[in-house]
Amino acid sequence: MGEAIRLKSPFDGFEFEAYHAPHKDARRGGLVLIQEIFGVTDHIRELADGFAEDGYEVIAPSFYDRLQPGFQATYSTEDIQKGVQLSTSTPWDQVAGDLQAAISALKPPVFAVGYCWGGSAAWLAACRCEGLAAASCFYGRRISELVDETPRCPTVLHFGKTDASIPMEKVDEIRDKHPDLPIYLYDAGHGFVSDRRSDYHADSARLGRLRTLQLFSMHAGGRGGEGA
Repeated sequence: MGEAIRLKSPFDGFEFEAYHAPHKDARRGGLVLIQEIFGVTDHIRELADGFAEDGYEVIAPSFYDRLQPGFQATYSTEDIQKGVQLSTSTPWDQVAGDLQAAISALKPPVFAVGYCWGGSAAWLAACRCEGLAAASCFYGRRISELVDETPRCPTVLHFGKTDASIPMEKVDEIRDKHPDLPIYLYDAGHGFVSDRRSDYHADSARLGRLRTLQLFSMHAGGRGGEGA
């Protein structure tokens, strides 16, 4: 359904690939969909296609192209280790630049949603990027690295109560720093949106998606990057 496009990062001028899924029927807005540590996989493309069916023009950037172009991993132990290595070798300032390229390629209103590593990157986009109307962040473990930064657009967070990689103390730390920020907890573990993972939880995935779409609908008239 989608196609490969090229984007140029304002961070360093590097051109990287992204998956582009055009919206169906009436356009509701643009959406930057941010990958897990596993790259722009079939799962990420399916999520993008699903949001496109809802009326969003979606761009899913490939953030590891400087290190390993076209990287797509499975959920094997070896691939998880490789994904972690690539994600930790990709600095946040560079990620912010690549995110800005994706946001700027879309007509407003533009939203962001991210999963796993992408949940932290969606938080980063909300805090640093211009032109974003709202952001939805799913189980972003590394948000704790960025917790002193404040989103400049409406932002919601989603965490699994039994996520072994994100203890509730980390969630409480975010809540203490940002008491007005909506944080949703689910009876699920890490990666509960992905039907490829053992922690997939269909009810939580549906509810998280519904809340995300409601957030986007509520802020479709906002002007991101200006305290919308």
